[in-house]
Amino acid sequence: MEHSGVRGLVLPARLSALMREGRWRHPGDAELTKLIPWFEDPLDFLTSAEQMRRESRSLDRLADDPRLRELFRTVRGSSCPAAVDLPWLDTEQAILIAVNRRAGDDVALALDYRAGAVDPRVVGSDCWTSSRECAWRVVAPAFSSFADALGL
Repeated sequence: MEHSGVRGLVLPARLSALMREGRWRHPGDAELTKLIPWFEDPLDFLTSAEQMRRESRSLDRLADDPRLRELFRTVRGSSCPAAVDLPWLDTEQAILIAVNRRAGDDVALALDYRAGAVDPRVVGSDCWTSSRECAWRVVAPAFSSFADALGL
């Protein structure tokens, strides 16, 4: 199975290797809570490039709908006159790697390629700090450190 790219972005070599070896899997809610204590809703890891492609399509819908764009702080970077950074997510530079386990929670973890193409940072949607809108926060400065922290 091909793991090299999603949405025109190259997956980190380590993530590709973990998927190929069947080791890219959810470490358990307790382990995720240790790494991301502010993240309140349970997640499911996306274990194939195809799942990542399918789920990441929702980012386009969020960025293209003005109401959803503001609520979920998603934007297409190519449509902005200046660089976009956190707490906003540039949907053209992101791939979802984990999504809400429960329907309607609308939360996710994403690779954020604005911080680097080879080992992108991992960001998470924070919908708990503010009751009015979500914000994207750094979970790990690079995918490799995220995988290390989870023992993957």
